[in-house]
Amino acid sequence: MNAQPNLISPQKSKQEDTQEIDLMALFGALLDAKWFIAGTTSLFMLLGVAYAIFSTPIYQATAMVQVEEKGGSVPGFDDMSGMFESTSAAVTEIELLKSRSIIGEAVDTLNLNIVVEPKLFPLFGGRSFRKFVPQNEGEVAEPSFGASSYAWGGEQVEIHRFKVPSSAIGEEFVLQARAEESFALLTSDGDEVLAGKVGEEVKQGQFELTIKTLIARPETEFSIVKRNRLQTILDLQSAISASEKGKDSGIINLALQSASPEYAEKVLDKVAGIYVRRNVERNSAEAQQSLEFLEVQLPEVKRNLERAEKAFNDYQIRQESIDISLETQGVLEQIVALETKLQELELKRLELGRKFKREHPSYRGVVEQIDTVKRQRNELAGEVQGLPETQRELLRLKRDVEVNNEIYTLLLGKTQELDIVRAGTVGNVRIVDYAEVNTTQPVKPKKALIVVMATMLGGMLAVAIVLIQKALHKGIEDPGEIEALGLPVYASVPFSEYQVKLTGFARARKGKTAKAKSILAIDNPADLSVEALRSLRTSLHFAMLEAKNNVIAISGPSPGVGKSFITVNLATVLAQSGKKVLVIDGDMRKGYLQTQFGMKWDDGLSDYLSGRLDLTKTIKNTQVEGLDVMTRGQIPPNPSELLMHQNFTKLVDEVSKIYDLVIIDTPPILAVTDPAIVSAHAGTTLLVTRFGQNHVKELEITRSRFEQNGIDVKGVVFNGVVRKSTNAYGYYGYYNYEYKSDKV
Repeated sequence: MNAQPNLISPQKSKQEDTQEIDLMALFGALLDAKWFIAGTTSLFMLLGVAYAIFSTPIYQATAMVQVEEKGGSVPGFDDMSGMFESTSAAVTEIELLKSRSIIGEAVDTLNLNIVVEPKLFPLFGGRSFRKFVPQNEGEVAEPSFGASSYAWGGEQVEIHRFKVPSSAIGEEFVLQARAEESFALLTSDGDEVLAGKVGEEVKQGQFELTIKTLIARPETEFSIVKRNRLQTILDLQSAISASEKGKDSGIINLALQSASPEYAEKVLDKVAGIYVRRNVERNSAEAQQSLEFLEVQLPEVKRNLERAEKAFNDYQIRQESIDISLETQGVLEQIVALETKLQELELKRLELGRKFKREHPSYRGVVEQIDTVKRQRNELAGEVQGLPETQRELLRLKRDVEVNNEIYTLLLGKTQELDIVRAGTVGNVRIVDYAEVNTTQPVKPKKALIVVMATMLGGMLAVAIVLIQKALHKGIEDPGEIEALGLPVYASVPFSEYQVKLTGFARARKGKTAKAKSILAIDNPADLSVEALRSLRTSLHFAMLEAKNNVIAISGPSPGVGKSFITVNLATVLAQSGKKVLVIDGDMRKGYLQTQFGMKWDDGLSDYLSGRLDLTKTIKNTQVEGLDVMTRGQIPPNPSELLMHQNFTKLVDEVSKIYDLVIIDTPPILAVTDPAIVSAHAGTTLLVTRFGQNHVKELEITRSRFEQNGIDVKGVVFNGVVRKSTNAYGYYGYYNYEYKSDKV
């Protein structure tokens, strides 16, 4: 009669149930890893708090600029202008404001390409530096931990000039404060480049350094870098944000963020000031150009006037004060008026020529007026030909004097007018709000947000790790997966915390095996694992009814599955039931059954198989009545060959007659071939697989290895089952139905 073992896990036949189990398995995996998730989340939260506390606060300076329209639109077309899309004037002004020309002038004026920073103590030095508030001018904080080379608060340095060779641009130097307001410039390797006193210009080769202010203890160090000018400009262009407030409002908001509020205010004010000044200069450029032209012409016109007056006076003296007749006077006045008008038109033509092309209607209109005036002047010149020669010459000289005088007066008036226009130009932009920083509330970091985001990131990362491990980990956690291969599960042995105490650590390290110093079934017979082995004892009683002998071979797919634990404790519960049991350590390579019985490994199986000792000297009694053990003996160079020797067959035959049960602990089948040799002599072969460690594929290959050698695996012992949320509902094991006696 061959009894079938009870199934540990019922099979699910409906697709809906399978889907439900999958979802619950994911939730169970998260529930099982709750402490890992909580720990990771807490760690990230603490890191977020630490970052929020020790990170450098960033302040923002803000300013406001107004851009006004330059002029009104054409009357009657105001409403129509809204029908066409046009670029806002503020957009153009924003690009001008952030141009390299304006930013570059600010960089040069403020020496922004010279970066000086105090050397701060790692981790919390920055916080100490910021928190120090000097009570008196020039006071600095005392160094902590004796670290006098670091700045601890109150240190200041202002560089007036710093010149380095082109090869050293971007290279970091060390500025070291020394006694009596002196300093030294060192390379990053500690070599001295130059040394001097504050306020003096110090030169050494191509290096030049002038320090205006240095407040620091002797030995305090600063980092100083001469940055590339263009790169500094580009970085500042990116750092300054400018945006129009509303649509076509002409209001530009400027902002600059920096760890130093003074730096942000200073830079933003300077950029805005340069921008407004450049705007005024741009609007007054036309008047300035005209003024420069007139200032060149005025001396020449004045010299012409003086020459004309001298020629007129000399002619009158020679002709003995001849005066101009009334007729000639009338012609003279007309000629002077035309010449004056002609000069005005010429100036207007030159002015329009700078603004428009020659085909422009305004320019052509002035040219036509000039032609008309010239025709009128030529007509008057014909009338002059009818006058006497003396009157004609006097008229010509008088005309030169009058015309040059009128021209000189006109140019002088124009010069004064343009000078007034240039001086009164205010531009079409103005600063509404100068740069200011709210030092009570930094814009960065957002401490509460950082802590929340770090906590959420930690939680999500922990959940992701758990789910990825769940997806990648293919270890068997449900006995149903084993039974789906056609291998019955004879027992599901729970993981024993008490066994952990016996072995000294919970899990073996890689390449190592947990070695118990005692037997669980003796030290704690009420343990759930021992109870499961008692169930296995019952199942084996019926499973071995048709076996060829009373020998049981126990193997497993890989090391560390608990074969030795199952072997020793199963043999113990069998002996406690009145059976006479012999345990043989068939692992002559790494066997360690002797440790659990408190014995030595010598005089064992290998010694018998090699013929060095007989059977009586290799079998040792244990503290368990009815239980004997044969240790592995000395480690032989050829374990497999010894097992294939006739002596092993002889051993099995002899001990099977002496004992009720013989249990042989063998090495893992996927590592060596010894289990197949031993199982060929055994009537029953059991596999031990560990919860969450062995894969289904490993079991398939293991069974295939035994079948290739003509060995039928009787069943599987599912060892080390851990109670998890993912499998608590999957089958009805000893964890679910623990039954202990009441304590009185």
